[in-house]
Amino acid sequence: MIPILFEDGEALVINKPAGLSIDRPRKGGPALEDHYEALKLGFQRPPAAVHRLDTDTSGCLLLARNPKALKRFAKAFEDRQVIKRYLGVVAGELEEAEGTIELALSKISSAEKGWRMIAARKGKPSVTHWRRIDVQGGNTLVEFRPETGRTHQIRVHAEAGLGKALLGDPVYGDGSGGAGRTMLHAAGLTVPREGKDPIIAIAPMPADFIKLGFSDPAPEDG
Repeated sequence: MIPILFEDGEALVINKPAGLSIDRPRKGGPALEDHYEALKLGFQRPPAAVHRLDTDTSGCLLLARNPKALKRFAKAFEDRQVIKRYLGVVAGELEEAEGTIELALSKISSAEKGWRMIAARKGKPSVTHWRRIDVQGGNTLVEFRPETGRTHQIRVHAEAGLGKALLGDPVYGDGSGGAGRTMLHAAGLTVPREGKDPIIAIAPMPADFIKLGFSDPAPEDG
């Protein structure tokens, strides 16, 4: 059973494991729909994912338990009302302590490398605030707080904005470091709701981050 971080009548937040795809991969493999029956939790209809996380990315994923909630939550993301907090391990040490990355992102594709996102003047604007948390073994734990939600935003911002790709990233880095995956974790999610308490979820640091020597920082500390 996938760990549940928040539950009420209209929402679930699950701690998505790394390696689980939101949609069924073309080549086959595990997908979120494999867990829909278990995630009904007494409801007749299965929940639906409100937003996207890359297959490698672990952590907070919001699911709506009815169509009206799905529409409201999706609008909250679109209107940039949702507070998202990620932890990522970048390959290398950062000199600066914190900053903001603003880049216009566009999608490109080639027969050799497939598709990817790049910084381009005619792309869509993207903004991420970041802060250095810790350095272990030549790698840096970074907190990312994206304002926008572009595809691969944090991965591109790490590579193009910080000059150091996320550890293990096979597209924007070299996929090395022995990480086994792109080291990105959706650590926190806050979704405001009119007339109700906000949805607040915190996903504990995954074991592969801890194995690299990083401890789980409290949100207020980074």
